[in-house]
Amino acid sequence: MQKQFAERVRDIEISGIRRIFEAAGADSINLGLGQPDFDTPQHIKDAAIKAIQEGKTGYTNNTGIPELRTALCEKFKRENRLSYHPDQLIVTAGASEALHIVMQALIDKGDKVLCPDPGFVSYAALATIAGGIPVSVPLDKNFHLNIEKMKELANGSKLLVLNSPANPTGAIESKESTKAIVEYANDKNITVVSDEVYEHFIYGKKHWSAALFGDDVVTINATSKTYAMTGWRLGYLAADPDVVGECLKVHQYCQACATSISQYAALAAYTGDQKSVIRMRDEYHTRRDLICKGLFDLGISFPIPEGAFYTFVPMKSSITQKIIEKGVIVVPGTAFGVNAPEYTRLSYATSRENIRNALDRIKIAIEE
Repeated sequence: MQKQFAERVRDIEISGIRRIFEAAGADSINLGLGQPDFDTPQHIKDAAIKAIQEGKTGYTNNTGIPELRTALCEKFKRENRLSYHPDQLIVTAGASEALHIVMQALIDKGDKVLCPDPGFVSYAALATIAGGIPVSVPLDKNFHLNIEKMKELANGSKLLVLNSPANPTGAIESKESTKAIVEYANDKNITVVSDEVYEHFIYGKKHWSAALFGDDVVTINATSKTYAMTGWRLGYLAADPDVVGECLKVHQYCQACATSISQYAALAAYTGDQKSVIRMRDEYHTRRDLICKGLFDLGISFPIPEGAFYTFVPMKSSITQKIIEKGVIVVPGTAFGVNAPEYTRLSYATSRENIRNALDRIKIAIEE
């Protein structure tokens, strides 16, 4: 007898990013996965080891240890000019869980969720799992959210996902655009979910948190990119107390609490020396310039990424496939929505040597 699976999972696909990454050969150069190639800073690792040695290995408060939530409130005030109380935060198993519990708490069957397209692979999938209907909001020629198109699609929507700096494009929304997006959404009773995990990797621009411009905003962030802590799985959300209360119900039953050791490591990350973040940002900036020049020299034109660590370039799918066959792992634009089938994402979260070698292989693939 054929097994019948739930509609909520039948309607989504396995992540194209993970599928390509896991199929990579041993000699491949990985420009596919959005993972820093830096090690977690030593003082953060030391804090985790200390927590283990002190036996801090049990369950924590569902919302996270009080010291970490207090430190996150101080971070929001210092870096984002936002005022939150610790009770307005939930520490989660990465930003991915934060996105999941927000969708589960706020979306009913048939609710529309406005998602940037191209955009991060999880948004539409998580909306679908929650029973919602993801609606693709196109970007303009410079990869910024097309506000007029957003307005045309907004009627009847429940959530709008905003991601700045953005994955896969590296685009950053200006203060004016962010303000316009949030104010319009809130006027229409649409909650803005602001994914800000790349906020520290910006090159010559400025990050504006969406919650500066409206009350109905859920801010999501994580240690993963900022502190090279992808495997620690530590994220968080901040929102109005009523929203937090409903999200907490989902969090309690699917996760209970984020890993205790990771929470103590994150506490050290946010309260300790921030020089490692600056060093990583400056190195990514150098790598961005290196990969952009190499691609420009190959005759490929595209908007220079303003943040994050990705280039999103126009490229025929046949060329993308040749590049992958040459042992350079990249991600086709189809993984990020329906609006960029002839684009490819290349991550520069890898060494300069790898970038140079990858560019050599890409040149061969294009010229064959």
